[in-house]
Amino acid sequence: MLWQPIFFGIATSLAYATKPDPYSSWAANSAIARGQGNGLANGVPLVAYDDGEFQWALRLLYERDGNKSYLNYIETGANNIVLENGTVHGSYNVTEYVLDPLRTGPTFLYLYNITGESKWKIAADTYRHQLNSHPRTAEGQFWHKLIYPNQGWLDGIYMGEVFYAQYTHDFQSSNTSAWNDITSQFQLMFQNTIQNATAPNDTHLMYHGYDYSHVAVWASPDRGHSPEVWDRALGWYMMALVDVLDIMPVSHPGHAVLLHILQTLTPYVRDAADRMSGVWWLVITQPGRTGNYFESSGSAMFVYALLKAVRLGRVQDNDGSIVAAARKAYGYMVQNWVIHDANGTMSWNNTVVVGSLNLAGDFDYYIGQPIDINDLKGLAAFVLASIEYEKL
Repeated sequence: MLWQPIFFGIATSLAYATKPDPYSSWAANSAIARGQGNGLANGVPLVAYDDGEFQWALRLLYERDGNKSYLNYIETGANNIVLENGTVHGSYNVTEYVLDPLRTGPTFLYLYNITGESKWKIAADTYRHQLNSHPRTAEGQFWHKLIYPNQGWLDGIYMGEVFYAQYTHDFQSSNTSAWNDITSQFQLMFQNTIQNATAPNDTHLMYHGYDYSHVAVWASPDRGHSPEVWDRALGWYMMALVDVLDIMPVSHPGHAVLLHILQTLTPYVRDAADRMSGVWWLVITQPGRTGNYFESSGSAMFVYALLKAVRLGRVQDNDGSIVAAARKAYGYMVQNWVIHDANGTMSWNNTVVVGSLNLAGDFDYYIGQPIDINDLKGLAAFVLASIEYEKL
């Protein structure tokens, strides 16, 4: 199913003088009009985790609105990276053992459930087989990448475990070992990266990652964790929690474990927001420090996770402070990071392009990374945040 921009209904319906309602559709339609999230980069197939994030948002819009154009776009993007025989091509190479590509896996599973086409099951099986041989720490944590031995990153939980859980749910629902393993991935990451009372600038939140072998230049002496709480890494983890809780059976003990972690983190995420603006600093452990700034992708991820957690009753919000914090943050986002384009589309600003632990992993590293407009990691998160906000 091929997408032709000049004929695609969503893209050609964006000639608005003012914002169409709601923000979720406007943001998604604008990204589609630009050809984002379609499995291609400069016309070349690319397996990209932010495409998977965006396709997850489009799936929610399709299920909410019944607009099949969203489903068609999801299928087009997946077809660009999966051959008719089910081979995942483009940039994917299983021998590199990277968790990031697996974030496109839920798209394959979704399409298989809808279409029944075997190619999507074959593609999903490829990712699932990767997990069977993916390198781990001695404790059992998946390495984020083969080139980063013994390192677990919060990012990897969102990239790997949402797919792992959905695959298990769809094809191996009684596989207790798999559910135990998924639970362990969340637990190990939490235990090895959560700040404690002895930490400077303690936020009770989670560092970006850890090196179980303690050899990375940034590894702390105690648990090998990195030095700062980076907003987007924590955002990935929070989104993974609320999404996997939807997938994991309530009867499995791991559901209660993930629920406890979510309930532990949520009030601290709320409290870490800047009091004036309501959004979150790029480096959460260094609020107000010169060079630090309010970052849009992590902020949108937090709004999504907080609102979804309360809406589904995962977290009690007896005084209304969690929803109030999310509302305040969302208000800042639409006032400061949404750009009304002359052609009727919207653009999204202030998303940091990258955050890695391949260098020092310190404050200067994070603030030294460029920000970009319409970075899909942030724009997709804004679509997700908007979907939840619009349910209030």
